[in-house]
Amino acid sequence: MKLGYAAYEAPFGKIRVIADESGVKRIELFEEDWENFLKEHPNIVEDSELCGEAIRQLDEYFNGKRIEFDLPLSIEGTDFRKRVWSALQTIPYGEIRSYADVAEMIGNPKAVRAVGQANRNNQLPIIIPCHRVIGKSGSLVGYAGSHTPIQELLLEAEGVNTKK
Repeated sequence: MKLGYAAYEAPFGKIRVIADESGVKRIELFEEDWENFLKEHPNIVEDSELCGEAIRQLDEYFNGKRIEFDLPLSIEGTDFRKRVWSALQTIPYGEIRSYADVAEMIGNPKAVRAVGQANRNNQLPIIIPCHRVIGKSGSLVGYAGSHTPIQELLLEAEGVNTKK
């Protein structure tokens, strides 16, 4: 299966969009993750045709002209994670939910930690808006490990006040 990528200069740095013939497969927000991906997929090639629409929509998002994405996605994950990611896509632009809220949304209120793990393993951040999920106390916790400043930037771009 053909795998291609394109780079986009986001407000917080260069991100890479990775796609195959089925759709967008990954968004790598951080250089170290991109380098690890390259080690596992040394034959990936730069391909603006495969990734062009995703780059265009990301640019619209970062310029305040797009509030939801309309892209074919090539999602890999367990059924549970896919349910979580599907629920994340229903969180409206500019709104937030807690991990507990998402667990309720998928009909499994005790799965708060598993929802957190699904968020952490989201391979399509921004497009599948895991940045809209915060701690029950209202704090930014656990975004992409410890990258809560990026979460804060994304939420503020959507008009969410992250300051308490």
